[in-house]
Amino acid sequence: MPAGENTPDHAPTLTHLRADGSAHMVDVSGKAETTRTAVAESVLRTTAAVRDAIMAGSLPKGDALAVARVAGIMAAKQTPALIPLCHPLPLAKVTVDFAPLDEDAVAVEARVTTRGVTGVEMEALTAASVTALTLYDMIKAADKHATIERTRVLAKSGGKSGDWVR
Repeated sequence: MPAGENTPDHAPTLTHLRADGSAHMVDVSGKAETTRTAVAESVLRTTAAVRDAIMAGSLPKGDALAVARVAGIMAAKQTPALIPLCHPLPLAKVTVDFAPLDEDAVAVEARVTTRGVTGVEMEALTAASVTALTLYDMIKAADKHATIERTRVLAKSGGKSGDWVR
């Protein structure tokens, strides 16, 4: 069974491990180039007052959403420098969006697209994570109990394994 293949009778194998257990960068040279997109989210939970200030752009440190959006886009582009076995990819588009969630949370959604031979899930997760971390940095003086939670891939498309939605 090829590395990473998933069948009903077999658990998926780990493609970043060689037979002897050592880590390596996967050879993607034989894969077909396709348009690939991944969407990830992360949630910043804080107080209702701080959430409202974030959404209104009225925090003492300034417009947290603008700063966090740029941080997330920059982070997606730096993913192979942060995650050792990720391939450098020519990112075609990175978007970061925000939505109020519940009365005390902000949802971050990062969408990354490339035309290449491997997926962009790690870039989307990195963008969502760093965006949430930047929001946390912008509010930590106002809410020492803020948390970042539920960082996860929501959807992916392209490639041999096709489309997937959580």
